[in-house]
Amino acid sequence: MRYSAFCCAVLTALTLGAGLVAVAYQTAEPQELVDPPMEQARHLLIDHAETDCRHQPLVIAHYTADDPASSRPVLRWSRIDGAVMYDVQVVKRHGGGPSPCYEPVMAVQRVYSTACELLLPAGCREPVLYWRVKPLNLRGQAIGPFSELEPLPVDWQKQDVVKPVPLSTYNQGQGQTLLYPVYDWIAMPDADHYEVEILDAPPENPNGTAPSTHRIAVYTTSIAHQYDSQARMSAQPFYWRVRAVRSDGSPLGVYSDASSYTTDPGRPCAAAIYGDSISHGGGSVSYSPADWEFSYGHYLAFPTVNLSFSGDTSRTAVERFDKDVAPFRPPYLLILMGTNSLRAGVEPADVIADMEQVKAKCLAYGIRPVFLTLPPLNPDNIRAAFGQDTVRSWREAIAAVNSYVKTQVHVDITPGMADERGELREDLAVDGLHLDPPGKRLMAEAINAAWPDITALPDEAWNSDDEL
Repeated sequence: MRYSAFCCAVLTALTLGAGLVAVAYQTAEPQELVDPPMEQARHLLIDHAETDCRHQPLVIAHYTADDPASSRPVLRWSRIDGAVMYDVQVVKRHGGGPSPCYEPVMAVQRVYSTACELLLPAGCREPVLYWRVKPLNLRGQAIGPFSELEPLPVDWQKQDVVKPVPLSTYNQGQGQTLLYPVYDWIAMPDADHYEVEILDAPPENPNGTAPSTHRIAVYTTSIAHQYDSQARMSAQPFYWRVRAVRSDGSPLGVYSDASSYTTDPGRPCAAAIYGDSISHGGGSVSYSPADWEFSYGHYLAFPTVNLSFSGDTSRTAVERFDKDVAPFRPPYLLILMGTNSLRAGVEPADVIADMEQVKAKCLAYGIRPVFLTLPPLNPDNIRAAFGQDTVRSWREAIAAVNSYVKTQVHVDITPGMADERGELREDLAVDGLHLDPPGKRLMAEAINAAWPDITALPDEAWNSDDEL
């Protein structure tokens, strides 16, 4: 019951505009001794899913005897397709012999990220602990086995600087420039909430506790991520950092290291990406647009800037165009719009009218609009992930809008996305809406294949209503 209430509270907040989450949660389930050989034998007999090594996480950061952890270790592992959450287990050796058992030393940590910070029990003084992690799906069911037990040498006298560890990095590769950034960090187990500071210059007080004089915005959040509600564009870099706060309002440690990003309207790009959260990025409930594997721009064969906004409707796509798109003047604009509107019951004719306005604005600014067809939906998974219902006529509504899209310069990104019921395949989008890496790769493959033909089109192609 406690897990169900927590999961419901988290997922209810995760709408298209509210963003995704990276938190840790301690389960209260009783734990038995861990016997890896017996576990393996049992799973081979009764549970194929938990023995599928393709879905076994790999530890990607290691502590050693020469570089041990403190009592606040940070653990990292590889992402598993289809995993929404992970269970992290910390154990100590129980008994000797060639096949020892292991005894849990703390509650299982349920984590909505591929990294977590632990606060090891104060009474534990084992020189070496062990940990492992198991991937779980949207319903909390295992989709693969635990990772191999990883040694965790601990120096109980070691004092690390207490500060959040940022996860979001920008401008380091393909598709890594967002007009609306998202700030992610590793959740701290004893934090009540966090304060995220946006700066227009490096902080004059790095790793301090006081606000910077360069602060231009601040957000307060109880979870380990923050979507920026403001467009950030400048030829000069912005900076962000975060600090943890206790329930009494006092700082828990110091500000994180400051991270920078630049979204320069004057920097040339081959195209811009425009749309809602499907285009902004993120998926599998727990991953944000700053997790680049969940962005189709990451897989494109040409450089882009992402001007999308999570929660966009067809109407807001029209309303924000002049301030968000016009300053960049991209040669081409990849447009995927209307999904939020249609699934909420907006008439297809109204969405098409908004598309016409976006097209007109593009042409007025000398931008060539390239529309993308709308993917199907999976209403059951949307309800399971977000507690939201989808209008019953969604199939007909999407078909009507896609019929219009196909009269424009467009790319059909939808082949192969529907299952036998005509709904979005679960292996492409766990939450029924936001495409995961396999789905984002499908999108990019379709765009990459069509791009040479699109860039070869004459200007008059954008003024024709014939099907293209």
